[in-house]
Amino acid sequence: MTLPRVVIAAPSSGSGKTTVATGLMAALRRRGLEVSGHKVGPDYIDPGYHALATGRPGRNLDAHLVGVDRLPGLLAHGALVPRPADVAVIEGVMGLYDGALGQQGFASTAHVAAVVAAPVLLVVDASGAARTHAAVVHGLASFDRSVRIGGVILNRVGSERHGREITDALEDTGLPVLGSLPRDPDIAAPSRHLGLVPVAERPEAVAALDRLADHIAATVDLDGVLALARTAPPLLDGAWDAAAEIGYRSPQRRVVAVAGGRAFTFRYAETDELLRAAGLDPVVFDPLADHRLPEGTAGLYLGGGFPEVHAGELAANDDLRRDIRAHLAAGLPTVAECAGLLYLSRTLDGLPGLGVVAADAAMTPRLTLGYRSAVAPVDSVYGPAGTRVTGHEFHRTATDPGWSDPPAWLVGGRPEGFVLDPSGTGRPTVHASYLHVHWAGHPEVAAGFARAVAGWQPAEGALLTPVADSAAPVAEAVVASSESEPDLHHHGDRDIADGLVDLAVNVRLPRPPDWLADEIRRAVDDLARYPDATPARAALAARHARDEAEVLPTAGGAEAFTLLARAVRPRRAVVVHPQFTEPEAALRAAGHSVDRLLLRAEDDFALDPAQVPADADLVMLGNPTNPTGRLHPAATIRALLRPGRLVVVDEAFMDAVPAEQQLRESLVGEGIPGLLILRSMTKTWGLAGLRAGYAVGETHVIAELAAQQPPWSMSSLAVAATVACCSERADEEAATAAETFVQWRRPLIEGLTDLGLAPVPGSVAPFVLVDTATAVPPDGAPGALRLALRERGFAVRRGDTFPGLGPGWIRLAVRPPDVTAALLVALQDVLRTWR
Repeated sequence: MTLPRVVIAAPSSGSGKTTVATGLMAALRRRGLEVSGHKVGPDYIDPGYHALATGRPGRNLDAHLVGVDRLPGLLAHGALVPRPADVAVIEGVMGLYDGALGQQGFASTAHVAAVVAAPVLLVVDASGAARTHAAVVHGLASFDRSVRIGGVILNRVGSERHGREITDALEDTGLPVLGSLPRDPDIAAPSRHLGLVPVAERPEAVAALDRLADHIAATVDLDGVLALARTAPPLLDGAWDAAAEIGYRSPQRRVVAVAGGRAFTFRYAETDELLRAAGLDPVVFDPLADHRLPEGTAGLYLGGGFPEVHAGELAANDDLRRDIRAHLAAGLPTVAECAGLLYLSRTLDGLPGLGVVAADAAMTPRLTLGYRSAVAPVDSVYGPAGTRVTGHEFHRTATDPGWSDPPAWLVGGRPEGFVLDPSGTGRPTVHASYLHVHWAGHPEVAAGFARAVAGWQPAEGALLTPVADSAAPVAEAVVASSESEPDLHHHGDRDIADGLVDLAVNVRLPRPPDWLADEIRRAVDDLARYPDATPARAALAARHARDEAEVLPTAGGAEAFTLLARAVRPRRAVVVHPQFTEPEAALRAAGHSVDRLLLRAEDDFALDPAQVPADADLVMLGNPTNPTGRLHPAATIRALLRPGRLVVVDEAFMDAVPAEQQLRESLVGEGIPGLLILRSMTKTWGLAGLRAGYAVGETHVIAELAAQQPPWSMSSLAVAATVACCSERADEEAATAAETFVQWRRPLIEGLTDLGLAPVPGSVAPFVLVDTATAVPPDGAPGALRLALRERGFAVRRGDTFPGLGPGWIRLAVRPPDVTAALLVALQDVLRTWR
């Protein structure tokens, strides 16, 4: 197999190998080349950057983990999947000749380069010396003649003169300088206690990669690098084959839930490939965001990552924790490595874990790092007693105690890890330890786990139904409801997290504009007085040309829903879905039965008034509707009105609609019997933390809502904000913002459509709704795209918490063009990888 390839090595760690290797991958890809990225050693984080740069999985080449004989085949496999590569870039580890301690450089960069017959491009940190670097390079080149160093890239060069001095000195070595990178701290990836911060936790990673590609293209002789790569001889061994290696195939396709997202970023690409080769279906779920395991889960893989960084969010996801415990109590075959062990523990840094492993985990000042050889003392889901593996450990945490009796492994005769039988089957079904095992090097453990998954049957009497929502059951839907009850209390703020680009929450501004903030600050002087909402009521009434008795200021739209639910006594309440879930949640919390009218995607979620049952005396809908963005015509709203019926229209996003359409389709300025309109100011003006909204309707309806409102419900600051937001200046700014949304929405819709992800047509809201059910990886499941975007730093609003939508739906907030462009690049990378 002909494969141009080059190894990026260095005299020591910290020289800039990851920067140069990742930048080369991105720059070569920009040239139209298909680039395969590889990493010498066990590291998980660098391959994440490689994947971002190449648009295909990053791969590891580790002689200790997979064996020397498998290295050429795994390199060839990585260069062929998902598409044949034009060139392979292999990032080294530590210093060029540094490998397993006491083993003469075994598993070092030099060792792997020799095994795969690849030339070496040396990255030299130029800071702190000049001519001396030539001596170091000469020593490295002559230390082992089986390692062919073919060129040098200088990194962190202080000046043009500094670089020229080193280049002149290197002439005597006969090695060309193929690049000279000036100091630029902005292109280095940030680090934490276990090395670089994973790409999935860096929302700016796409933009940073673009800068890095520019930097490399401007300072490195890419043609020279390619010429060096093409001197590599053909690979003589065939490509690694997952199906041939595992030698087992399940008689039925069963789901293996695989932890992903920001807390679980460590997993070798071959793990999923071996599971698929065994006839299983690995489905990624996010323990930070998902509330239950994937449908049909018959096995669980909890890999590595940084749960200690996200311990609070993991602990807060009670629904998922209960669901996993229920499955494990039913004997679900489970493998947990390092981060997975921490997640299963009783506590993690004092916060509650799953409590499956009777141990407490905590950060320590000591770094545990190194290669290991281990043997299984008892049968487990990995295979029979006596199973031998190689692996590695890399962590700053410890568990107390450190093992069960018997333990998961004996490592150099020492017990380590936990094997558990939580369902009492007589055979351990949970295997948890700090040891990372590369399944490509030990396909027998992958086969053992696959057999356990294929043979799993829930323990008799075990509770396996999804954790129920705390709200009362829904009455029979007007149109067939979704198969599982959505979480009506899930809001977009639960989809976001530090480090993610927020496309899930629809608040227009990150903070109120200065003029509004000034009004709010002035109101602070009156905080010693009890608030008086009279000025807000007067301003709202004047804005909409209504009588003050027809307007009620509220603490956001959410309070209005609660007041309504307490005030009304409907015989038949109908909520039109999909829409914002708070109206139904409030009705149910107040003890009302609710019927759902589910609008259909094939109708573009348009509403036909004839669909609403004639005996419905309370009808609630959004306009424009969250999450579809549909603006129901005023004629449709009028057609819903009839004697004895109250129609409630949530216009939380009406301010984001262009003024001409607002005047035409909103009925807020008309005193129509039986119509109540609710609005929020939090979305348009960045007031989500302050809460400001209002209701407009008939005098007697407003009076009934006010009777349910607690005294001083609206704070003095909210009153001041409301008055300011009713000003002429505010109206002008809102109108401008609405037109801006039109301009921003257009490239988002066009870009999504070009990728085959056409949004629901007709959105006039600051968001679009997209069905991604067809955009799944091979043998994947709906919802995979949302998780893939999350791993690339983008938080989007999940759709399956809206009644009538399934797991394939996502809602995307309309953002400025640069954010949209970055999102579209990430989507294109995901889809290209899957295809």
